[in-house]
Amino acid sequence: MSDHRDQEEQHGSHELAVEEARPKIKQPPLYRVVLINDDFTPMEFVVEILESVFGMERTRATQVMLEVHTKGKGVCGVYSYEIAETKVAQVMGIAEQHQHPLLCTMEES
Repeated sequence: MSDHRDQEEQHGSHELAVEEARPKIKQPPLYRVVLINDDFTPMEFVVEILESVFGMERTRATQVMLEVHTKGKGVCGVYSYEIAETKVAQVMGIAEQHQHPLLCTMEES
């Protein structure tokens, strides 16, 4: 009887076609990196941060700096958690080195 079963498996005469359900992959949440306005950090310093940490062109960096200045905060970019966390740490570290109170946070997008 095992010979008959082996032949059926080889020829596929009694096999069912079963399509496996593909797992639904959930995209990880994204986070906005945000600069918060203060009355002490020079605007030029903020522009330099936006250029060096976020890779912005001067014109775009100036636009974001003005948004921070006029609206109280501005979005620097949207990233995965780890990258956003790293960008926040970079900004805070540079600001501290230059003794500026610039505040950078992240919020779920």
